[in-house]
Amino acid sequence: MSAATTADATVAGVATLQPGKGPVRAPVYLSAEPRHVVWGRLPCAADAPVLTVDSGTEVTIDTVSHEGLLEDQGRDPLAFFAAHGVDADDVLADAVALAASRLDRDPDDDGPHVVTGPIAVRGAEPGDVLTMTVVETVPRVAYGVVSNRHGRGALPGELPERPGTVSVFTRLEGGGPDGYTLRMPRGASGRTVAFPGAPFLGIMGVATATADRAHSVPPGPHGGNIDIRLLTAGAALHLPVQVPGALAYVGDPHFAQGDGEVALTAVEGSLRATVRFDVVPAAVAAERFGFLDGPLVETPTHLVPTGLDEDLDEAVRQCVRHAIALLTARYGFDRAHALAYLSAATDFDISQVVDRVKGVHARIRIADVA
Repeated sequence: MSAATTADATVAGVATLQPGKGPVRAPVYLSAEPRHVVWGRLPCAADAPVLTVDSGTEVTIDTVSHEGLLEDQGRDPLAFFAAHGVDADDVLADAVALAASRLDRDPDDDGPHVVTGPIAVRGAEPGDVLTMTVVETVPRVAYGVVSNRHGRGALPGELPERPGTVSVFTRLEGGGPDGYTLRMPRGASGRTVAFPGAPFLGIMGVATATADRAHSVPPGPHGGNIDIRLLTAGAALHLPVQVPGALAYVGDPHFAQGDGEVALTAVEGSLRATVRFDVVPAAVAAERFGFLDGPLVETPTHLVPTGLDEDLDEAVRQCVRHAIALLTARYGFDRAHALAYLSAATDFDISQVVDRVKGVHARIRIADVA
């Protein structure tokens, strides 16, 4: 579906993009209504696609943040956001429908994330690589939420300081050539802190070659909840295909995140994202990426190999190995010189420490090695 209708409302200069309303960049549009999403789990080999496209196709995809939908927030987004001064017209109708739906989600066992898909890409086969390029990310609302829950985050047992979930409401302002600004309260004083917005999708992935759906929280070779904030518009994620058609999906939309995501969430806020799906045949992928057994991010300026493990030290080691493999396959380094270059010129950053499996990513400057 293409769209040229007017958005329903505008708050702080940011239009509220209800389902099917407002600008849709791509000729193919996928809404986030209940029949098009998985909640708390990730698609697997047993799932049927909700959309099938050719390689090279751009798709505009609505995503829904889970904040305001969860049980510890009342599972009533209208009431939750009304308490923060949001008019009913500025609460997304698909969020309301999801909260009221009977989707198969167990809050005790499943994750919180709403995932749109899966999308089958014709011709994708195990051994190939699927490249998901982020063409555009547009906020659907003018507000986001950062949450800290007991037993989770970087300081479980210390914060929150009182029982219950702390959900910090944050306003989104601006847009256009000057970008977005987020304004967050500092506490009860009424003062705020402002910082730049940088919208990206925390979850981008392909289906696992399993009969059961994987939990939505820990990332893995399939991608999933990798929470790498570099995946803004213009960046791409390369993933090894595990099942025919790849069965790709996106979700966990963010307005901003710091490396680490220490509270548990970053600024979670619903996005309308346009993504291009390209199949890279196995032989070409081997020349371009080496042996790729996990997520690889590529921005206009950096190659970003990753490491994922429950142990942060092992995640770092994995990331270093992946970076060496990439430099040897693509740029002709030997292993000893690749390691030397990485030590001298590459930053290794913590993607996140709160998703059970910790994430580390390296930033290799393309200008250095190309």
